[in-house]
Amino acid sequence: MKKQIAAMFVALTGCATPGTGTPPSIPANLQAPAYETLSLETAATGVQIYECRAGQWVFKAPEADLFDRSGNKIGTHYAGPTWESNDGSKVVAAVAARDDAAAGGAIPWLLLTAKSNAGNGVFGRTRSIQRVSTVGGTTPTEPCTQADAGKVARVAYEAVYYFYQ
Repeated sequence: MKKQIAAMFVALTGCATPGTGTPPSIPANLQAPAYETLSLETAATGVQIYECRAGQWVFKAPEADLFDRSGNKIGTHYAGPTWESNDGSKVVAAVAARDDAAAGGAIPWLLLTAKSNAGNGVFGRTRSIQRVSTVGGTTPTEPCTQADAGKVARVAYEAVYYFYQ
């Protein structure tokens, strides 16, 4: 499993190199402020959770594991949206900008800004987050009728997250 995660991370990050502080081609509207520095890159695998309400699919929350380049699980991503590290630190953020995914059939790329931080670890000083290189996770294609109200769909997705301080 670790080898698969590491391979997926390398494939999703493309030309990104550790220590350069420069992610792969990111649209201008998703750039982190120039005064912030790249502090962490993670690969995420999980699901985007949708609920059928009033005849339409409504996004509910993400649920994903975060991995480093070696395939080690280093944290989780869940409702809030929140990212929590194994070191106990957390960041809760809000969407600041979005752009269409480079690959069709994938959730948008995002720039998020921190609303709150907790702990002294890796996410304790995060100011901005980019979600890029997304695969999957889009709204379910199956019907959502009044009879399906309350039904939950978990749609697989992958992404790369860049964290800035």
